[in-house]
Amino acid sequence: MVEVRLLGEVAVLVDGRGLDLGPARQRCVLAALAVDVGRVVSVDVLTERVWGERPPRRARATLVSYLSRLRQVLAAVGAAHVVRAAGGYSLEAGRSAVDLHVFHDLCARARAGDDRQRVALLEEALGLWRGEALSGLDGDWSATERDRLHQLRLNAEHDLADALLRLGHGEDLLAGLSASVADHPLDERVAGQYLLALYRAGRAADALEHYRRVRERLVEELGTDPGRALQELHRRILTADPALTAAPADTTPVTVASESVVPRQLPAAPTPFVGRGGELDRLDAALRTASDASTTVVISAIAGAGGIGKTSLALHWAHRHADRFPDGQLFVNLRGFSPDGEPMDPAVALRGLLDALGVEPGRIPADLHARAALFRSLLADRRMLLVLDNAADTTQVAPLLPGDRSCTVVVTSRNRLSGLITGHGARNLSVDTLTDTEARALLTDRLGTARVGAEPAAVEELIRLCGGFPLALSIMAGRAHTHPHLTLAALAAELRDSAIDTLDDTDPTASLPAVLSSSHRALTGEQAQAFGLLAIAPGPDIGLPAAANLTGLTSARTRTVLRALEQASLIIQDADGRYRMHDLVRAYATTTAHSDLSDDMRKAALERVVDFYLRTAQAADHLLDPSRDPIRLDPGAHPQPLPDHPSALAWLDIHHPHLLAAQHAATAHHSHQAVWHLAWTLHTFHRRRGHRHDELAVWQAAADAATHLPDPATRIRAHRFLGHAHAELKRHEQAIRHLHQALALAEHHHNPTQQAHTHRALAQAWVRQGDDRQAMEHARHALHLDRTLDQPVREADALNSVGWLAARLGDYDTARTHCQAALTLYRQHHDPEGETNALDSLGFIAHHTGHHDQALHHYQRALTLRRALGNTTAAADTLDNLGHPHSALGHHDQARSAWQEALELYRRQGRDDDAERALRQLDALDQPDGG
Repeated sequence: MVEVRLLGEVAVLVDGRGLDLGPARQRCVLAALAVDVGRVVSVDVLTERVWGERPPRRARATLVSYLSRLRQVLAAVGAAHVVRAAGGYSLEAGRSAVDLHVFHDLCARARAGDDRQRVALLEEALGLWRGEALSGLDGDWSATERDRLHQLRLNAEHDLADALLRLGHGEDLLAGLSASVADHPLDERVAGQYLLALYRAGRAADALEHYRRVRERLVEELGTDPGRALQELHRRILTADPALTAAPADTTPVTVASESVVPRQLPAAPTPFVGRGGELDRLDAALRTASDASTTVVISAIAGAGGIGKTSLALHWAHRHADRFPDGQLFVNLRGFSPDGEPMDPAVALRGLLDALGVEPGRIPADLHARAALFRSLLADRRMLLVLDNAADTTQVAPLLPGDRSCTVVVTSRNRLSGLITGHGARNLSVDTLTDTEARALLTDRLGTARVGAEPAAVEELIRLCGGFPLALSIMAGRAHTHPHLTLAALAAELRDSAIDTLDDTDPTASLPAVLSSSHRALTGEQAQAFGLLAIAPGPDIGLPAAANLTGLTSARTRTVLRALEQASLIIQDADGRYRMHDLVRAYATTTAHSDLSDDMRKAALERVVDFYLRTAQAADHLLDPSRDPIRLDPGAHPQPLPDHPSALAWLDIHHPHLLAAQHAATAHHSHQAVWHLAWTLHTFHRRRGHRHDELAVWQAAADAATHLPDPATRIRAHRFLGHAHAELKRHEQAIRHLHQALALAEHHHNPTQQAHTHRALAQAWVRQGDDRQAMEHARHALHLDRTLDQPVREADALNSVGWLAARLGDYDTARTHCQAALTLYRQHHDPEGETNALDSLGFIAHHTGHHDQALHHYQRALTLRRALGNTTAAADTLDNLGHPHSALGHHDQARSAWQEALELYRRQGRDDDAERALRQLDALDQPDGG
């Protein structure tokens, strides 16, 4: 038989023999699991229960060690089991093995029985106590839990005394009640029990004298008279009411507690209410598990940004389940983020709750803790719902929590109330924006099907601009309802042009800026500054390294500030650890940045974060193409470490929008060097990933910036890359114009290197135009220049270009010689990118000279390298090429597979002409003759 003892010294007994549970903290781990026996307790909760809010550095490792030892001790005797589960650990032993849970079950059974059954069960329950609960354990959690359990024990003792008094007992209870009176001199329930016991023992005078002392002490210490119940008992003793000494068979109750009041305080259910099916299901699940929550009240903490619909969700759910709480529903707006006042003091909130429960004003204690104790006593054994709306933080909520598991609490807050989750076992429920379908349903409900159906495009734009923000949608619906002459298109245009101003209103409850302002006011100066800077940061979201450069804080400090903003529901952290703002929150934050932060502060922050993106992009570009000419940057931010080619490519994939936005920010602030440098660092990535339109945009910006830079090579490169970008998009006239401009500048400044680069770019442009002979002329110019410059990799580029063009012109011998020479140089100088180009050219030559197996070999090798390099643009071309020798050899399945993959890549890259060609090739394969 296994006994886990918590109601006294923490111990585990097997057949009456105690086990060695190790040091105090290890025993605390066992207790922390045992109070929730059979349930998974997260590692974070376990850590906080054992060490408090500031655990040591190696707390997690130490915790695992304690758990391992406990598992060994328990497993050795087959007693109970510490089980690892998703997110934490559980103690598997059965409720009947833990004295605390046996105590809870006996008390619950006692409440359901008659007085004689109640006495027997409560005496059994109290007999489980062997002293102070959790004896021998230190720490905040142990102390808090010990106090809570002590209160439960007192409640059981008081319930037992009440039951015995109703059964006619009196004198035999005096000794125990005398001790209770001494320990709790201001507890009116205990005083009433003691008065009745004295009276039944024939000591009416002592009873009246005790009442006088209690009354004097209440007036002196709390400034209040005894409550109605105690006064009524005093009157009945004065008049020698015979009912006070009724025989045990007489079931007339003796009232020693305040009369029952059933409050119905829920505000009206919100209309319209749409969606939120998942959130409602989670609240329902919490309610279903209430019967199993034997150690604590069931609490759901609903968190989300201001205006996101937390109160509507809580009230809608509360009204749906009001019948589950026959003893009443209480509601308090705690004004945690009120636009016109400070958060409500918990003592004031308790005063209102006690009033709702029928407590006479004169009986309400002045002390916060006394009020909280009285509130818990009144809610004991009552099935009640308590909705605490708009809470500021855990310290405001904690005094308002019932102590009895019969109650359910729903708390809403813009903060995530982590203390409530960790310290009180609350179930967290984050509320996000509505889906487009839900947003449309809200507008339809408010405006009617006809009006919504009449302007579908405007409705779509309103939904997009509001971003699923319920308050924003409701404001716009209200505007449409009160201004029926305005079209929805006009309202959408107004919102598009000035979102935050459009969503403002003189009524703070109907104003999104006012709602967000109240959240903003609750921030510290450091948090408010970071909030404003995050709004003007380039890109749709931000990671920790970039945020640290933006704010100018250390990474550790930045993480703390971001966590605080996330707790306040002003930013959201996604699954990848990146932080983002809702568009409307960002629009508001941008206004605070421009009103609260100086121009110099904003400019310095943008320069830091742009510099961080630039330097990390440069490091990534070097990993992608080590042979590429580097650019020199002045000392500045430290780039994010990128260990290898895959990590560089992954970083660029994620941060491509941020780099484009960074260049845009640099352009707006006339940071011409940064604009040019960003275009340069993005070229390799753009080429490999097929971002042709982005390549054109960044080089157009770079060409504009280059006119303000002194180095002529910068202007040459800008025109060359801009011309190449135009050529890739088949804008031949613009391409040739910029490339000739680059060539003229290179010749004017006697720069043969740039002349060679530009001739190669001109060759590619003429190929795009379909003029291979013009292309060959420029390719030969490039080869001549590269050979005089002693740049073997560039010479290999020119050799491959000449060879490939020769093959297109039908001179396969010349083509093969040049391309083979290029391949040799690429391999000698470890240039895998160039190697893929030469292999692709050799595959083309082999295929067109009838050596299809050899062509397959070259193309397969090129494809493998291009995939390893992440060059999806060139990989699509190689797949297209690969299909031809397969088709020629009758490998129709392999050809189809290659062309199908090429088609998908072309479509993804927006290469419509190439996609059409691939589609025609696939159609030809399906012809009866196989093409």
